[in-house]
Parts: sequence; C-alpha cells; structure tokens
Amino acid sequence: MIVVRLAVCLCLVLIAVNAPADSAPKISIIIDDLGYRLDAGRRAIRLPGPITFAVIPGTPRGRLLATEAHANGKEVLVHLPLQATSDDLAREPIGIRLDMNREQFTSTFERAMTAVPYAIGINSHRGSLLTRHPGHMLWLMEEIRARDNLFFVDSYTTHHSVALRIANETGVPARKRDVFLDPDREQATVVREFARMKQLADQRGSIIAIGHPYPATLDYLEQELPKLAAEGYELVTVSTLLGPQ
Repeated sequence: MIVVRLAVCLCLVLIAVNAPADSAPKISIIIDDLGYRLDAGRRAIRLPGPITFAVIPGTPRGRLLATEAHANGKEVLVHLPLQATSDDLAREPIGIRLDMNREQFTSTFERAMTAVPYAIGINSHRGSLLTRHPGHMLWLMEEIRARDNLFFVDSYTTHHSVALRIANETGVPARKRDVFLDPDREQATVVREFARMKQLADQRGSIIAIGHPYPATLDYLEQELPKLAAEGYELVTVSTLLGPQ
C-alpha cells in the first residue's frame, strides 16, 4: 500500500512538472484612453509584453499612436465613447448617445472605426447609461458582427450593463473587464489592484485588467510586468482570450 501511494505521489509530481504552459493563469492588460497625450501614449506603448492599447477615436494623437502601437507589435482597440449617466460625452470628438437614431448610430460607429487604424476590436469608454439599454447594445453588436473577426470588451462601468448578454445573444465574442488597475491615480491603489488582478487570475484562470497611461500606473507596470512569468502568470493579448482561435 505504501509503495502504491509513493508511486501515485511520484506521478502527480511528474504531471505538475510537465504541465503544459497554457495551464498558467492568463492575464490580459488593456491601456485605455490613448489619443490625447503623445508622451504618455508613447511611454505606454513601450511597456514590455503583449499589452493591448485602446485609442479614443478622433483624438489629436489617436491615429498616430494606433499606428505606432501596431508598428511595435501591439494590439489596438477602438475605445468607443458611449454616453454615461453624467452626460459629459461632448468632451470626446466622436461618441454614441442614447438619443441617436439607427442611421446616426451607424454613421458614428463607422467614423469611430475609420479613425483608429489597425483596430481588431472595440471596448467601451464610459457608457454607464448606454450600456444598460438593450436596444442600443443590440445596434452596437450588430455593427460589430457585420465586420469580420471583431470582438467587444465591456469596460463594465456599471453593474447594470447588458452589453455582455446582448453580445452573447448575437454571437459577438465578448468579455467584461475584471479589474481596474487605477480607479484613482495613487500608486498605492495601483499596487493593491495589481495584486488583486493576480489573485483573480489564480481563481478564474484568465482575466482582463484595464489601466490608463497615468504616471503611477506606468511606473508600476514597467517594474512589475517583467516579473509575471517568473511568478507563474502568462501575459497575453486580448485576442488570445477573445479573437479567432
């Protein structure tokens, strides 16, 4: 009996040692809000590893930063402004509002896609009002589905969001954000949320985290991203979790 137990233990050890690499918890990080500041955007693009960059359409530096991100082998998303409950969408160059009809909605979506070259998907910017409306989310998913191989990430700024449900019903590959790395700009917050990101990755197997090109966020990511592999995590692109397999 002892020999059998020893043999079983040895087999378990060998299985653990030879476990496939894809068994490591997968972490995908999106840096949002690129397009206004060139220096912050370029610093973000230099982050090590397969970070994904979400560019606000129509911003002064958006097209340039999307092009530079792509040239550096990074994935690009359209960070699509959607109306929030605070109703301050007017500050963004291109955005979708609740009072738009279908024609206006489609035209605005097309302008947003055209403004961000190399985009392979969409994630929501703000949207605490619009993402809770099934009709407008249906329009959004139909526009996404009409373009081959695009996917959607719900930044999930409200727990009332129906975006993920509508995406699933319409066959659009979609996930929601699991962690905001920097709900404020304090480095202590980034440190805390980065640790929570790893904890959730351990629990769920794969997660999506969102950060912003704030100095504290970039400082900490520059320091910590190179350590993830040694800590047993796999940093992956968003398309690894959502794109065509």
